[in-house]
Amino acid sequence: MAKKSKLTQLAVGIGTAMGKADRTAHRVARAGFAAKDELADIAKEIDSLKRQLLKTKKRLQKALK
Repeated sequence: MAKKSKLTQLAVGIGTAMGKADRTAHRVARAGFAAKDELADIAKEIDSLKRQLLKTKKRLQKALK
């Protein structure tokens, strides 16, 4: 086998570091996308609860009159 030069060894190290960074970036992006979906779901639930609360408020005000 041919002996690897220092330049080849350095290139392998750089490629490895870039691959690890790329993998981490993809994981972060995927986690961010999941968090965005969860936030949208939570926002929908909050809107629904808000509507329920307004309806209940109107009913109570009518009942107290």
